Amino acid sequence: MGKKLKIINGNIVLPHRIIYDGCVLIEDGIIKEVSEKKISTKAGVTLDATGNYISPGFIDIHIHGGGGSDFMDGTVKDFLTIAETHLQHGTTSMVPTTLTAEKEDLLEILSVYRHAHTQNKSGAQFLGMHIEGPYFALSQKGAQDARYIRKPDKKEYQDIIQKYGDIIARWSAAPELEGAIEFGRYLSSKNILPALAHTDAIYEDVVKAFENGYSLATHFYSAMSGVTRRNAYRYAGVIESVYLIDAIDVEIIADGVHLPAPLLQLIYKIKGPDRIALITDAMRAAGEQTSKSILGSRKNGMKVLVEDGVAKLPDRSSFAGSVATTDRLVRTMIKTAGIPLIESIRMMTLTPARIMKRQNQKGSIAVGKDADIVIFDEEINIQSSIVGGEILYNKV
Repeated sequence: MGKKLKIINGNIVLPHRIIYDGCVLIEDGIIKEVSEKKISTKAGVTLDATGNYISPGFIDIHIHGGGGSDFMDGTVKDFLTIAETHLQHGTTSMVPTTLTAEKEDLLEILSVYRHAHTQNKSGAQFLGMHIEGPYFALSQKGAQDARYIRKPDKKEYQDIIQKYGDIIARWSAAPELEGAIEFGRYLSSKNILPALAHTDAIYEDVVKAFENGYSLATHFYSAMSGVTRRNAYRYAGVIESVYLIDAIDVEIIADGVHLPAPLLQLIYKIKGPDRIALITDAMRAAGEQTSKSILGSRKNGMKVLVEDGVAKLPDRSSFAGSVATTDRLVRTMIKTAGIPLIESIRMMTLTPARIMKRQNQKGSIAVGKDADIVIFDEEINIQSSIVGGEILYNKV
């Protein structure tokens, strides 16, 4: 007999409905039964949801840090700290994300990921790395360090992918740069997702990029062009282009600060929950009570302020990443933007799973899928986090 866990007395959130007072049976880390009635099968452990919601585990496909650590710190301990910190807020899977850096630093982070991935037993699962940069438009650098921003270097990225292509899940770049289209085609050929980011592209650039693999807009609205003028003529920027091209997915920092309620509602109205992934884009101050922090590595990162529920550059000229956790994202969509719970959860689970090509294993509570589950109350306060059938966090 396999190891069994039974979750009872909860409201099970499915992609299109809720099963009230339902029951979930898990065996050997896989969901075996989802029922509207009591399941008679005996289990080694029974978890009483006490009338709270039973939801798929939250999937964060763009995250930099938390709990005082950043992935750019480059140690296994920091990787594990971030995974354990965000698990307490409902994240059961994540895609660790870099910042712009020299090639040697990127290679080091990727090497550390390999070790951290095998040692991660008590935190959110890692679903591969996201390299954010360094191929960006300097004019849209945001809080990225200008010292490391450059055009796509074929020799550089091919060498990186040759060494670590099996663990790189996505790579964000500005598609209008010289060599960026070839870069996108190369990523796609290696089953790596190219994403639009930190870009001053116009509609014509975005169309070409989409046709060559770029199917996701990284932190939509942040560090990307809107309507612009060139030689007196108006051009649609990346924002308008992404709205026009239905098949482009978007990820949004739904902390209520990066995007206020009207913009969250607009994105939801136009793109819909099946094209929107909620992301934290969290830096090291997430999950901490602090007013000062560092964006990037402790070694050469930038000092930032933490106030008003967000990280800012010292001169307050730009945000410097969020301090959000995934429970806050869901809470903001429901309480601030007025989006239904079922669809808010879908944007935090099934949609990001589909974007990362993991929808057959993760993203919904269904028979045969990984038993990654969170239990939360009406205020989206996390009560339990379960990864692969193991209760790794339990508030009670």
